[in-house]
Amino acid sequence: MTATDSSAGRSRTAAARALSILGHPALLLPAAGVFGAARNGAPPAVLRAVAAVSLAVAAAVMVYSLVQVRAGRWSHVDASVPRERNQLNLVLALLLLGAAGALWWLGEPLPLFASLAVAGALVVLAALLRHWLKVSLHAGFAVLAAAFVWPSLAGTAAVLALAAGVAWSRLVLARHTPAEIAVGMALGAAAAVAFRLAVP
Repeated sequence: MTATDSSAGRSRTAAARALSILGHPALLLPAAGVFGAARNGAPPAVLRAVAAVSLAVAAAVMVYSLVQVRAGRWSHVDASVPRERNQLNLVLALLLLGAAGALWWLGEPLPLFASLAVAGALVVLAALLRHWLKVSLHAGFAVLAAAFVWPSLAGTAAVLALAAGVAWSRLVLARHTPAEIAVGMALGAAAAVAFRLAVP
């Protein structure tokens, strides 16, 4: 391998890491939710609720992951080991579906609890497939985020382009196989359709 090849490989990996972080569900879903709600004329109180709930779920997942790593129960916050990933998916599904149920019970707007419900359903579907493959939730959530910014054509196109970049990054970083990414994107598309059907 030449120095040029090595430099190109490092640049490729750095770009993949940047895309993986930029398209991380904890960042992308809250941003897409707030953008979509604002574009559809949601009042400031709803925008604050979208941001607060999304960030609270993301923060809870991050804290849980860090606690698991610090306690020596997990090897990495990515939860790549099957046992770790199963635990993370269970916690994530409970948080998303629990938050969706609470918001529905409190009478919050349909888009707010429906977005959490379809995200939770996506995690459940990924968990059900865990015996066959490690579904890429990064890719799935990136596709789902496009539904949150619709009907902005520019916003939807930008999010879908980012989803493609996230899919590429997961391959380059060897986090998933092409099949795992394809299934993740397909599940994300199904969740996106379900959301748009629920929220005209």
